[in-house]
Parts: sequence; C-alpha cells; structure tokens
Amino acid sequence: MGVEITKLPSGLTIVTDTMPHLETAALGVWAGVGGRDEKPNEHGISHLLEHMAFKGTARRSSREIVEEIEAVGGDLNAGTSTETTAYYARVMKADVPLALDVLSDILANPTFVPDELEREKSVIVQEIGAAQDTPDDVVFEHLNELCYPEQPMGRSLLGTAKTLKAFDRDMLRGYLSTHYRAPDMVVAAAGAVDHTRIVEDVTQKFASFDATPAPQPQAAMFGTGGSRVVHRDLEQAHLTLALEGVPQTDPSLFSLQVFTNTLGGGMSSRLFQEVREKRGLCYSIYTFHAPYTDTGFFGLYTGTDPADAPEMMEVIVDVINDAVETLTEAEVARAKAQMKAGLLMALESCSSRAEQLARHVLAYGRPQTVEELVARIDAVSVESSRNAARALLARSRPAVVALGSGRGLDTAVAFAEGLTKSKAKTLLH
Repeated sequence: MGVEITKLPSGLTIVTDTMPHLETAALGVWAGVGGRDEKPNEHGISHLLEHMAFKGTARRSSREIVEEIEAVGGDLNAGTSTETTAYYARVMKADVPLALDVLSDILANPTFVPDELEREKSVIVQEIGAAQDTPDDVVFEHLNELCYPEQPMGRSLLGTAKTLKAFDRDMLRGYLSTHYRAPDMVVAAAGAVDHTRIVEDVTQKFASFDATPAPQPQAAMFGTGGSRVVHRDLEQAHLTLALEGVPQTDPSLFSLQVFTNTLGGGMSSRLFQEVREKRGLCYSIYTFHAPYTDTGFFGLYTGTDPADAPEMMEVIVDVINDAVETLTEAEVARAKAQMKAGLLMALESCSSRAEQLARHVLAYGRPQTVEELVARIDAVSVESSRNAARALLARSRPAVVALGSGRGLDTAVAFAEGLTKSKAKTLLH
C-alpha cells in the first residue's frame, strides 16, 4: 500500500499511490515534452498533438473514445505546458483497466485522419483568437517573448495560424516518434488502484514506445530584461514584471517560494495589503515563481486604471525592495503554513496526487515523500528567504510589459528600473 514505483526495462516509470478509502482513481500519462522542445517550424505542434490524441485511433473513432469513458461516468482530458504534456482520466475503481486502455490507445495508435486534423487546426485557430481577445493572456505572451527571446520558451504554446497550416499527419507522426520515448514518460495513478495490475497492463500496452531517450531541448537563456509597452484601447492597464528565478532542483527553491508568497501570494501578502487594501489601486495583484528544468520564472501581474499605472509600479518596486530586507518571522511562518497546507490538501485529491507524483518523477527521478517536502519547507528561515530574494534581484535585469492605453504606461515601465540588480548586489555583500 501507499506509494510504489516500478521502472520498466524500456525506461518508462510507473508510480502509484494506493488510497484504500477511495472508490475512484485518477491516472494518466505524463510525457517530458512541451513547447520548449519545438523547432521554429514546429511551433504549436505539441499542443496540436495533444488535441489530436482524442480524434481517433486504429481501434476507436473520436466519438467512441469519449463515449467509452463517459459511459462509465468517467472523464478524460489533457494539457500541454512548456516542458510536459499530460493525458489523464478519472474513473471508478472497476474502470481503471478501461481508462488505461484508452490512454495507451490514443498515444500508441493515433490515426491522425486528415479531415479530423483540419478541423482541429481550425479549432486551435479559434483558440488563438480567443487568447488574443484576453488581455492577461496577451500581456504574458509579450512578457515571455521578452524573457526568452528567440527561444521556444518565449513562444506561445498555441502556435500561429501560419505554423498550424503547415502541419500534416507525417509531421505529427514524426514528432510523436521523436519525443514520446519510454525513458521520458511516466504513468501515474492514485486512489483505488492496484500497482501490480497497472504494471502488468502498462508493460503490455506501452511496449511499442522506443527505449532510447528523447533529444534534449536547447538550454534556456533568460534575456537581458528591458521593457515593452503594447498599446491597446482597453479600460485597464495590465502590468507584468519578471525576473530570472531558479530551476526545479535548486537548493534555494523553497526559500524563494516563501518570499514569493509573502510578497504576493494571498490576501495577507505585502503587495495585496499595500496596493489594494491600503491604496485601492487594483482589484487583483499577485506574484508567482515557476521553476523549470534549467531555469526559473518569477512573475508579477496586476491591472489598474491607466492613470494610476505609474503610481502602481512605483509602489510595487518599493514594496519588493523593502521586503527583501524587512521580511519578518511572522510572514515567513504564515507562508510556510500555506505551503504545507497546499501540499497536504493535494494528498486528499487523487487527481492532484497523481499529477504530483508524475511531476516529481520527471523533475527528481523519484517521488519525494511528504516528510521530505515538509522538512524542506520547515528548513526555510527568514535569512534564507531574504538571501533568496537578494539573489533574485541580483540575477537579472527586470523584464516589464504594460498593455493598455494612455501615456502613463511608459512612465510605469520606467519605474521598474528601480528594481536594480546593482542595489541587490550591494545587499548581497
């Protein structure tokens, strides 16, 4: 019982967490391939491939794929990110073999029927259009381009109408064959599952996947920072700021996450209290840190009236600089409690647990125990959080993007230069 892990001779990893009190199970296949693995002429193909997985196999039509799962009350979905693509299902415990059969079928035997392919390309073009009508999507698209210039990580996962038009079934088959390799894939399951049975089924159903590792993507290079103002006739000004963070395996990861949470991770955070509660300058403001294999992305987002944008950015810079040196024991304790609560709450959801296990295997080569993770959180101190924050400010020049209308946006992005690496470097010594 509990967490079990098996690595097949092909290199594919199977990890499960049996939760005897549950009557349902979540399971899925996580492949270590995403947007950053794409060549320029493949921009958007990872996401298209995820869509096409449900559009028919050698054994099932697109309708039969969803009907078989929904006939037993289950659901089936998928998602593409910068470094991973996931295909997953949630079913009753008796239907775990069916879900695993469907998941293996859509990955091992897709047909990529030309008519279905053209329809799905049109669907994604509509998705691109919807994203372009969503200001907070647009502003982060520009921010990613600024942070990772001329790199796959700086491009939208959706691709463009032009790149999508060029994709055909041969390109999809080639991309699938090149990047979906057993050593870079994890089958994870949690809930009412039997590890031995899943290992037997996976061994049989995933036998066709190549046992040699997939090619590694190019190393990420965070850009030189700078600013960009994107003029659009909008009611609000959307402001974003980014700094180079740390990779998934960096020792300071949890200390930086604590700093991020105290800064803008909730209603008690410094930015929320100062900018929204005290000054009434915005409805939403938050910070986050996204760690990747070889880099990290610290980001901030807020929206405000264009006339208030300069004041907003000036306050943000002051709050960040002040927090680096005045972070308190109470704030760190609160952030640590939030992190531990989030970790433990995830254990109560078999879907969250399956995803957590898969991501741990892809990042660390094995699932990390709850005790290990809690110990890492407990080890964070005020000084380690401050040091992580100082290193964050010293590591890169800020990248800033403002989207909206009005002359105040240029002034707003200029204020971000107050978040200088020279000041942070002074603090480090």
